[in-house]
This record gives sequence, structure tokens and C-alpha cells, in this order.
Amino acid sequence: MAFETLLYEARDGIAWVTLNRPRVLNALNLRMRDELWALLDAVELDVDLGVVIFRGAGERAFSSGADISEFGSAPSLVASRRARLERDLWGRLLHFSKPTIAAVHGYTLGAGCELALLCDFRIAAEDALLGLPEAALGYVPTAGGTQTLPRTIGPGRALHMLATGEPIDATTALDFGLVQWQAPRTELYRRAEDVARRLLAQPRDALLLARRALRLGADLPLEEALRHEAHLRRSLRR
Repeated sequence: MAFETLLYEARDGIAWVTLNRPRVLNALNLRMRDELWALLDAVELDVDLGVVIFRGAGERAFSSGADISEFGSAPSLVASRRARLERDLWGRLLHFSKPTIAAVHGYTLGAGCELALLCDFRIAAEDALLGLPEAALGYVPTAGGTQTLPRTIGPGRALHMLATGEPIDATTALDFGLVQWQAPRTELYRRAEDVARRLLAQPRDALLLARRALRLGADLPLEEALRHEAHLRRSLRR
């Protein structure tokens, strides 16, 4: 598959997706969002692929966030909202059926950080800086960060990051639980592949159902979440 803003490689059950706009620190523009949407559809339908790893091209950034050069470029507010609803990349990631890993380095800011937060697993290189600077710049995160960040690191730490816009380094991100692992820059993708291979080695149906139970149950009352878990467990035995 050929793309303008992405590099894609499928290898041994792993889909490697590289954000490929290094000259602008892999800023996410509308073209990249559309291409990610199309690629996720293709990966989801490919039964030979079990895990997706996201990474960023170049040495400076996973992604610096949304491409601000496109701000205000839509013909109208209505057209902008329609485009967002028709291609809700962030909702697509939230409900994606296969495990996802973000291997981040350098600047991982704004929508780049939010993309990582929507992944199941996050591995940060030692040089990573993660943050949501939107409020400090006069607007609000629009890719779910106000919801995914507090669910990941707790409301107090999340509010501080949102209110100040100050990024945190990889060590702090690991301490906060924003990432699950930290690695030297030269080892980042090998570590990501190790995690992917461990996931691929698990019984696929059981892994996906356990992941689904965790995700859906997190926002349910405990009694209802337990019923949902039991329903999924019974479906695995059929």
C-alpha cells in the first residue's frame, strides 16, 4: 500500500505504521488522518496481522501534534465538523479490534501524544518528551486527551499537564504510568517488537476478549462489568 504521509510494512504478523512527515516533526494533517483511517481498515481485515506498532520517521519526533498550518482552512465550521464525524480517526483507534503499540521518541505532543494514549501499550525512548500543550496555546485537545490522560495517570497529574502545557520526560512518564516501558533510543523498536511478539504468542481469541472486557468494563459499575466479563467468557467456550 502506497501513502503520501505514512510508511507501511507488514512483517510476521506485525503491522508497522510510520508517521512520515519528518520535516514538520510528523505533524498530523488531514491527509495523514485519512490515510491512517484507510490503513487501519485494511489492517483490521487482514487475518494474518495481529498487532500494530506506530512509530515516527526521523530523529526528532514521534509527532509534534496537529498540523497548525491547516487550522481554519476548512470552508466552514459545518464542513469541518462533518469531515471529523465522517473520519473519526480517534474513535476508530479507541474501538480498533487488534492490540496497538506506540513506540515514541522525541517530541510526542498534542495529537501525537493523544494517538499514543489511544494505543494499548506505550514504549518511550529516553529522549521522549510527552505533553498536551493545547490549553497553554489557547485551545482544547480535540483527540480525546482530556479523557484518556486522566484515565491513564489520574486526574491530578493530568490536570497539571493540561493546565501548564509542560511536557514530561520519559522517566517521569514511566513513573506516572503514561508509558509502560522506557528504552534506549537504539533499542526502541526492538523492544516494541518484543512486546508485539509476546502478544502474538498468546491465544488470539482469549487475548482480544480479555482486552475488550477491560476496556468496556472500565467505565461500567462493577456488577455490570462482571456480568459483561462472564458473557465474554462464555462466548469463548462456544
